[in-house]
Amino acid sequence: MAEDRGDGAQGAGPTARRIVLGSQLRRLREALDITRADAGYHIRGSESKISRMELGRVGFKERDVADLLTLYGVHDETERTQFLAMVKQSNEPGWWHRYSDLMPTWFNDFVGLEESASRIQTYELQFVPGLLQTEEYARMLAGHGRPELNEDEVDRRVSLRMSRSKVLHRTDAPKLWAVIDESVLHRPIGGPRVLREQIDHLLELTRLPNITLQVVPYPLSGYAAEGSFTVLRFNEAELPDIVYIEHLGGALFLDRVDEIERYSRVVDRLTVDAETPSRSRQLLSKRREEI
Repeated sequence: MAEDRGDGAQGAGPTARRIVLGSQLRRLREALDITRADAGYHIRGSESKISRMELGRVGFKERDVADLLTLYGVHDETERTQFLAMVKQSNEPGWWHRYSDLMPTWFNDFVGLEESASRIQTYELQFVPGLLQTEEYARMLAGHGRPELNEDEVDRRVSLRMSRSKVLHRTDAPKLWAVIDESVLHRPIGGPRVLREQIDHLLELTRLPNITLQVVPYPLSGYAAEGSFTVLRFNEAELPDIVYIEHLGGALFLDRVDEIERYSRVVDRLTVDAETPSRSRQLLSKRREEI
């Protein structure tokens, strides 16, 4: 168990580590048939605190985890050391922490999970997916129609988006499979020059082995999915696949098996309805010449 834990969490970001650690603590508790209420009482907390810890939704205190390990009968020093090391790692702020004033909690969680994903599948109806945007395209989205945003705030929002995109160029970069509606290529974000450069950027990125892009043509638009969404998949066995759906007032994180299966079927339908990756590149090139 200790060996699997160390390997499974290696390379994962702090958000993923919290979920992995919480999952392992839950398994230890359930193996001894200890209730959340009893575990909470043991660490001077509540049942809801244990629930949040096991779901990875809060940070961990070393004292709490040490006390839980004792309660759960984990006395081996090597194993306890590995658990407590994960506590420290899970509490380390990610690179995106410096942008926390710009991000609601739900998006902070998404960026942390995106950073740890091994496979990202995304469908966009209106805009180029965030990870594939150029700086100018992102700037237009960050500032257009938002006069209350000052220039410094727009700059930082763009910087956040550009920093997120670096995940695609890591040595252990995730596989990104993006499907976009054809209308995205006709929406003049920033005007002809910005859109042209954005399409050039897409053509360049799709030469990378870990990035695939498909375009759903107008005749098949809107049949497979009613809105944009992203599916995050992970190498760690403790991390469930997650569907992320953003809306005006926040976001949904879906991880039930039936929900994942439903969206997986939608992804399959989209990849069939969309032009092939090769044909999509041809469509991008043609659209670029038209602008």
